[in-house]
Amino acid sequence: MSPPVDRIASDEKLPEAVDVVVIGAGIIGVAAAYHLAKKGHSVALIEKGHVGAEQSSRNWGWCRQQGRDRHEIPLARASLEMWGKLHEEIGADLGFRRQGVLWVTKDPEELAGWERWADDAREMQVHSHMLSAAEIATRMPGSTEPWVGGMETPSDGRAEPSMAAPALAAAARRLGVLLFQNCAARGLETKGGAVDAVVTERGRIRTQAVLLAGGAWSTLFCRRHGIDLPQAMVNGTAFRTTATTTSITEGALGTPGFCMRRREDGGYTVALRGRGTLHLTPDGLRYARQFWPTFRQRAAKLKIRLGKPFLKGLTTGADWSLDGETPFERTRVLDPTPDMELVEEALAMLAKAYPGMSGVGCAEAWGGTIDSTPDAVPVISAVDKLKGFHLATGFSGHGFGIGPAAGRLAADIVAGDTPVVDPHPYRYTRLVDGTYLAPAGAL
Repeated sequence: MSPPVDRIASDEKLPEAVDVVVIGAGIIGVAAAYHLAKKGHSVALIEKGHVGAEQSSRNWGWCRQQGRDRHEIPLARASLEMWGKLHEEIGADLGFRRQGVLWVTKDPEELAGWERWADDAREMQVHSHMLSAAEIATRMPGSTEPWVGGMETPSDGRAEPSMAAPALAAAARRLGVLLFQNCAARGLETKGGAVDAVVTERGRIRTQAVLLAGGAWSTLFCRRHGIDLPQAMVNGTAFRTTATTTSITEGALGTPGFCMRRREDGGYTVALRGRGTLHLTPDGLRYARQFWPTFRQRAAKLKIRLGKPFLKGLTTGADWSLDGETPFERTRVLDPTPDMELVEEALAMLAKAYPGMSGVGCAEAWGGTIDSTPDAVPVISAVDKLKGFHLATGFSGHGFGIGPAAGRLAADIVAGDTPVVDPHPYRYTRLVDGTYLAPAGAL
């Protein structure tokens, strides 16, 4: 089931030419288009489905610095600053509330690891602090679990995935961005080793700069043009509870089993930490070497399946014609079935840890497909193999929270401006030049 997401209007007539075409209207593509327009560039934003319909509306809604891989901390810090200003800047509510993020644990070893992370992060101006068992008990009197301590970052926050990308896309349109929904980008035309145009199902747009922010679809699009992009797809499940006056947190809470955040509708968004389904695909096998370190780290919590996605991958070639229907038109919105076993397990954990929540049920559940890189750090980069082609993808489940600054960084790179943060950790070449890709370093 698709979670609800706000709808906005599209433009009708494709332009003959623009400075930049952005492919994919999730939070990253929308933010990039917005920042490019602020810089004075003409932009066409192309989306095969509708704005925010895939992972950008299916995530947990956390906006955090806490527990990030050190490479992502600069983006997380810049994004938190932007989240705090966007409401006033664009004149619309994105649901952002600076209510903090709290992690709790029963494992002293895990707590010690968090303390080491907090010490390192403090050098990067992220001020998380540790809480004792007594402080946790005072903070959460309704819990029956023997938490040994926790880590909290009060400057972190939460936002509403159903609202954020559409609100920012509407703001981008007011700045002149042309938005085309239900309009798949079929591929690129090139001239002399450089981008010359984007071919869509409605026609051709001339441009010398393209940003692909296609999430789970990015690897397939790249393969059509002879570009390797190692990504793995993990299907996650989340759900919203029925409304409740029981207050566990007004921000976001992570436990060893379930994670949750308060919603503006009076319920909570809940999911199980690190749990999901990895469907084996030909691409997954093709890039198995790069993913092995992270796979070993995370496999115990994943269901591994071999089925229809593998067979579909075998029959989906990379040589489709730009004059006919493509895979991007055949599936407008990725809408994986939620794993209701995980929903029931999360509800049981929630009721056990907080008896006051025992009467709370699942109002709606949904699945989402998370595009992950081998080191769980995104790619925000030019691709030297094809002049004018850029990527912003592989956000590994972190894209919503760092979306505003990730879009700004992508816009800076496309425009050739001074980047908002150091772009080196997000370079494309690390995925294909033999660089050792360490296991994910984030919570």
